[in-house]
Amino acid sequence: MDENLIWTEKERRVVFETPVFNVTERLSQGPDGQLGKYIVNEASDWAIVMPVHNGNFLMVKQWRHGEKALSLEFPGGVIEKDELPVKGAERELLEETGAVAGKIIHLGSLNPNPALFANHVHIFCAFDLSFGNKQNLDKDEFLNCLEMPVEEVIEKVGSPQFQHALMASAVGLFLAKKNTLFPQRQ
Repeated sequence: MDENLIWTEKERRVVFETPVFNVTERLSQGPDGQLGKYIVNEASDWAIVMPVHNGNFLMVKQWRHGEKALSLEFPGGVIEKDELPVKGAERELLEETGAVAGKIIHLGSLNPNPALFANHVHIFCAFDLSFGNKQNLDKDEFLNCLEMPVEEVIEKVGSPQFQHALMASAVGLFLAKKNTLFPQRQ
């Protein structure tokens, strides 16, 4: 039924390479035979982990160059080559906060913008946190950890400190699965 919507990629070339992603140009043929060139960013997949501790989210605050502002976010980052998404989430949680999750649940995977990106973000919720490890940040990574009440984070999504759209997506998945995550509250 939807076959008349599918485009076929004919050629792909890398236009520009960066340490974070590659910009590619793709020549694709539409279902009606027309040819079009489209720019697609190719990056590694990302992991976001929403650590829940005593009714709070464990958050990180860091500078975001695109926004030129501090951003409150859930821990997360690039999934390494040949790393499973859940392992990337566990690693990022440990590196950015020093916490280890006793239980981690996959909430979903999304494409950050299917018109422009070829990668996915994998979102997890972490429970039964244990602390005692130190942060192990990348050399250009500077962040502070803090706890915020879950309801406060949900209310503030979209405010100046919570501008990151992927964090809003994570909150949406959390809310959609809240009854499954916390069955005793039903």
